[in-house]
Formats: sequence, C-alpha cells, structure tokens
Amino acid sequence: MAYLSKFFSSLLVAVIRGYQKTLSLDHGPLRRLYPNGFCRFYPSCSQYAILSIHHHGPLRGCLRATGRILRCNPFSKGGYDPVH
Repeated sequence: MAYLSKFFSSLLVAVIRGYQKTLSLDHGPLRRLYPNGFCRFYPSCSQYAILSIHHHGPLRGCLRATGRILRCNPFSKGGYDPVH
C-alpha cells in the first residue's frame, strides 16, 4: 500500500510541476505578466497542492488542495495559508 501511495504522490507532483512550468501565471513563462504574483495566497495554490500531497498523502492532499483552489477567488482575502 505504501508503494502505491508513493507512486501516486510522485505522479501527481509531476503533473503539478508540469503545469507550473508551462501554464502557471505564478511559476511559468507567463509570470512576466504578473511580476507580483497572480495567486492571492502564499504559498501559491499549485505549491500548496505539492506540499499538501507530501504532507497528507495523495488522496487527502488532493482534497485539501481542491478546497484551497475553491477558496482562491476574487472575493477571497488571500494571505498566508500554510499546510497543516
């Protein structure tokens, strides 16, 4: 079971890092458009997802990252939101 958890964690993190390097407005080539960052939170939502997957495992980490992404909207205050 631990092998599957590690496998899926690594796979999810690789997908998120691919997103960060290509499409992300905070981490990718488009970050020049938003020099102060686009995400309202620190760490950014994609970085939060990676940290959450490492800390909580693939299933719970994805659920927490999904909740964070849903909170990231124009009506949100944002700010510092660490992974617990």
